[in-house]
Amino acid sequence: MKAKDLRNLSVEDLRKKDLDTREDLFKLRFQHGIRQLENPAKLAQLRKDIAKIQTILTEKLS
Repeated sequence: MKAKDLRNLSVEDLRKKDLDTREDLFKLRFQHGIRQLENPAKLAQLRKDIAKIQTILTEKLS
């Protein structure tokens, strides 16, 4: 996901996106733990997406 697209979202939408992304990360970590994860690089991408969302939320709230 692109930072430019995230900046166009409202604070409420960003918070929802953050929760959804964290939920996806949790599910992927669980799959990785039981060795069913097909694309382990997806874990790193989700962590980066969460960081982008958190950064933009901080920018908007300050």
